[in-house]
Amino acid sequence: MLTNQKSIIKVTGLEKRYQLRRILDQIQFEIKNGERIGLVGYNGTGKTTLANILFGKILPDNGHIEKRPDLRIGYLSQSIDYEMNDFHQSLLASSNIELLQHAKELGLKKVYDWEETRLSHLSGGEKLKLALSMIWSSKPDFLILDEPTNHLDFRGIEWLVSELEKFHGPVLIISHDRHFLDRTVNRIFELEHSKIQFYNGNYSSYRKEKQKRMESNRHQYNIQRRQIELVEKQMEQLKSWSDKAHQTSTKQSRDYGYKEYHRAKAKKRDTQVKSKMKRLQNELEKNKIEKPAEESAVRFQFESHGKRGKRIIEAKNLSKVYTGRTLFHSTNFYINHGDRIGLLGENGCGKSTLLKMLIDQEIVSDGDLWRSDSIRIAYLSQDVDDLPADKTAIEALGFTDRESILKARTLLANLGLKETFITKPISTLSLGERTRVKLVEMLMKEYDVLILDEPTNHLDLPSREHLERTLADFTGTIITVSHDYYFLNKLCDRLLVFEGQKIKRVEMKPEEYLNKDEKGGQSSKEQLLIIENRIASILGELSTIDQKDPKYLVLDKEFNELLKQKRNFNS
Repeated sequence: MLTNQKSIIKVTGLEKRYQLRRILDQIQFEIKNGERIGLVGYNGTGKTTLANILFGKILPDNGHIEKRPDLRIGYLSQSIDYEMNDFHQSLLASSNIELLQHAKELGLKKVYDWEETRLSHLSGGEKLKLALSMIWSSKPDFLILDEPTNHLDFRGIEWLVSELEKFHGPVLIISHDRHFLDRTVNRIFELEHSKIQFYNGNYSSYRKEKQKRMESNRHQYNIQRRQIELVEKQMEQLKSWSDKAHQTSTKQSRDYGYKEYHRAKAKKRDTQVKSKMKRLQNELEKNKIEKPAEESAVRFQFESHGKRGKRIIEAKNLSKVYTGRTLFHSTNFYINHGDRIGLLGENGCGKSTLLKMLIDQEIVSDGDLWRSDSIRIAYLSQDVDDLPADKTAIEALGFTDRESILKARTLLANLGLKETFITKPISTLSLGERTRVKLVEMLMKEYDVLILDEPTNHLDLPSREHLERTLADFTGTIITVSHDYYFLNKLCDRLLVFEGQKIKRVEMKPEEYLNKDEKGGQSSKEQLLIIENRIASILGELSTIDQKDPKYLVLDKEFNELLKQKRNFNS
């Protein structure tokens, strides 16, 4: 039984292994009522595993978890592995009023009228919004949210922040979105090297404190190394003196006292060496400081050849219709080689569907969608669960020749997947690690076009930043969907905008489009849309910079001012 009434979960001595790989080692902590905890760490450090253990989805190898017997946990899975039947049954339930209300607040209209056909063609954002609605309507006591902002548009993120402020129970959030964590948590749990560390404050406070700890550990490590070197030097000197004393004590001499003197001297030196050795061993046993690990470096490298400016994709009167639902119709646009195209629009407008149409995974309902026969397309989907679970990374990639396998191993290592990871089944890898495996297939071949559907989902912050820099050097065509507005704005110089069941090409960067000032005045609805889009853009940028950055204060001030303007429109 929990002795502290404020504690809702107490974890002691938790251990978990996959194959021979230790994920969690002697983890222990308490979660108290009302706490807002961010669970952070690199991909593969065990964040989702820990969440699944707390929820009861998987069992630990060792350790004990105490919970309140009546504790209701609302768990948002990272992979949103909710079946269509789950949604359908929840919508048909007698107590679905709150679910429908939450769905409406998130921008999902007339959910109660959705048929199975509509539910089978949900976008990633729509699935996430329905999942959040289901969780909130279940009235949980404790929330575990694994990457809750992946796929979410601005409206969804603002709803989630607002609801978390009103929620009275404890919350555990796994996220790589820095600004979202800064707005929602007051404590950080960090998983690293199978262990857990604790920090007070939000994400930015954690980064500052972690840097201080690393500098302190490095300083203490250097001091200890100097002490060890000094003792070792003294030991070498004593050994040298001892050897000389032994040699002198055995020399031919008629003076017995002379030999005894040097024999005693040698013995004394031996005792001093043993004493120094024991002192050094005791020092290391009691206070040994491991060399601080440096933060991982991630490197991506793409190659592409071909002339820029040549038209490679063109849509004429293009339409996509599902039974009873039109995503877009009578649409015309084109894409040239070398274009960096970002797809912009609300959840469910058809962005991912268009990407699938470009690679023939979805059929055209009407009109024409032409692609040049000469282009080679690489596609990174939102779904990273389609890799064979029982195969290793190398086997899943399908390479058989020695040169390709060696190159793939090198690339996987550069992406942070060491030998111990790539020789284990895919099923033991995190979603972020699986994303990296899929990226390697793209890295191994020379493509002209990269189609990326939420490429930063599941990637930790260092990997996102390195991917941005690499894509900036890619000379081919990039077509991407991303709700990471900072990523989108940094990468793309043109847009395909989904609006009013049409797709239009816009010769602007996302930031320029979201802040354009049309002449001749604007309606209140248009002004509100511009304000909301600018807020979304600022949120994306804030998620990638530190609070110490002077730009952070400027953007934060603009963000708060825009929120006031939005409230004035809604009042």
